Amino acid sequence: MLMAHVDVVPADQGDGWSAPPFDGRIAEGFVWGRGALDDKGPLLVILEAVEELLRQGFSPARDVYLSFGGDEEVFGRAAAAIAETLAARGVSPWLVLDEGGAVVDAPLPFVPGRAAMIGLGEKGIVTLRLRARGDGGHASAPRGHTAISRLARAIERLNPATFPPRAPQTIARMLAVLGARAGGVPGVVLRVLASVPRLAGPVLARMGSEPAALVRTTLAATRLSGGSADNVLPSHATATLNLRLIPGDTVGTVVARVRRRVRDPKVSVELVDGSDPSPESPADSAAFAALRAAVGAAFPDALVVPYLMMQASDARHFHRRWPSVYRFAPLEMSAAQRASIHGSDERVEIASLERGRDFHMELIRGLS
Repeated sequence: MLMAHVDVVPADQGDGWSAPPFDGRIAEGFVWGRGALDDKGPLLVILEAVEELLRQGFSPARDVYLSFGGDEEVFGRAAAAIAETLAARGVSPWLVLDEGGAVVDAPLPFVPGRAAMIGLGEKGIVTLRLRARGDGGHASAPRGHTAISRLARAIERLNPATFPPRAPQTIARMLAVLGARAGGVPGVVLRVLASVPRLAGPVLARMGSEPAALVRTTLAATRLSGGSADNVLPSHATATLNLRLIPGDTVGTVVARVRRRVRDPKVSVELVDGSDPSPESPADSAAFAALRAAVGAAFPDALVVPYLMMQASDARHFHRRWPSVYRFAPLEMSAAQRASIHGSDERVEIASLERGRDFHMELIRGLS
């Protein structure tokens, strides 16, 4: 089962784009536009691989299903329906591959070379809504806490220390593989951290935003609303929080912790939507070996590294039913490109698309 999604998040040229985000501009060896990386580039290379193999008259040893959802960015109910339909028909995929990790340079400090980061699982996701009440009235005579000040205080209390860092089993495996590549003192340190996960969490949490997100349930305020006029004290205000849960946390435990941290009777915490972290797929299976071989053919210098996907994907609907579900977009992505996902100037290198096609062709040829 090869998966992708056709929907994208909004984009506006006023948000810092160098070119109109939906023009599909081809320049400087790149395709520029919203969805180039998330997720139309990965979708394109699947289709290119399948069409080329059909042109060659190739017949795979296993059935190959293509699953393209249209609502992944809004919790992927289409993918859930596809998984349910397959299960009802008695189809049990040997391997499911969706978007996720990519081919990156220097995945951690002191680790040289390129790595193909293959997600064995993904973090859970929760959307919360904070609703604050306060004293309304005329803005010329403020008194007490307004709804906005209560809300600001609640959000300030939800700092990174809300959730303690810890290294799930997948991250320990990642550190062991990267430690073998690093060599020297850094390699020793990484291998020690892999063997002592309780130390790995705090150490990675201090190494920057991406490493910290691998070992901590993260929380970000993404939307704010409050007030009706410039000279009126608001009596109601709301904030939307986006949380990504590491294995070991659940929807119930994170909601309870947020409520304890907010500790304000005039600020309610409402669960809008959520799903627990996925299970972990094996890194020693024939399915993972097929992925490793395909990486070796398309990106021969890339070290194959298991990791935990920080975002949510349609794959979580399949992981609840089947064990071999992986997350890897076979494209090269620099740090700047990864930052452009859901940001401005999203772009994918044309040469990387060609290698992504080659990856899928090798994967399908190698199925047995």
